[in-house]
Amino acid sequence: MEDMNGKLVVITGGSRGLGRACAEAFAARGAELALLSRGAAELQQTAAELRARGTTVHALPCDVTDPAQVEAAFASLPRCDVLVNNAGGNRPQPFLEVPLDTLDQLLALNVRSMFVVAQAAARLMTRAGADGSPAAGGVIIHMSSQMGHVGAPNRTVYCMTKHAIEGLTKAMAVELAPLGIRVVSVAPTYIETPMTKPFFENAAFRADTLRRIPLGRIGRTEDVAAAVVFLASPAASLITGTSLVIDGGYTAQ
Repeated sequence: MEDMNGKLVVITGGSRGLGRACAEAFAARGAELALLSRGAAELQQTAAELRARGTTVHALPCDVTDPAQVEAAFASLPRCDVLVNNAGGNRPQPFLEVPLDTLDQLLALNVRSMFVVAQAAARLMTRAGADGSPAAGGVIIHMSSQMGHVGAPNRTVYCMTKHAIEGLTKAMAVELAPLGIRVVSVAPTYIETPMTKPFFENAAFRADTLRRIPLGRIGRTEDVAAAVVFLASPAASLITGTSLVIDGGYTAQ
């Protein structure tokens, strides 16, 4: 895997869970980081810990569901070589009981904000330098889910949003390829993160999840981070418009 020296990697939801794991993986390969997160205190702590290891980190408090905050965050950056469009969430509920506030919240966070962030990143990637030199393109990686490829009970809204991201990935890839921008998604299975921790505290849920994964284990954040770094690297230079499913065989059945 080639190093990422000289690359500025922007990660939304970068202070915890998958976002932080991706930040650590890119930092280990010499990348400069811009981390966006709503939680300012946690963001500053993550940034401080990474800086202590010698990484240059821009810590940008930002609610990605607010387009004005997204615009301001990207306006503060000199460039964007890689975007990890990671911020997202889930509220599992039976379909017949889903209230409109769940629908609106997940559409705003998992679809609308990812579109707005990707658009801001792509505009920065295509902006010519101060000397008029052409932009060098870049890589946009959407954090999708195995639920963007299958359906599941109590996850109708989440599945809908992640299927939307898979479609967005394909359409963006086709349109942005002539500009030198690759667009891909990663689709993890259940990963142990702060967001999923409450689910796995339910012994029945954990056992059922393990039963559905042929490799027989819950995913780790580093499993996803390794895939993200690969997709951002020159080793993946012909990969665009597709999804890398990291699911231990869950969707193969």
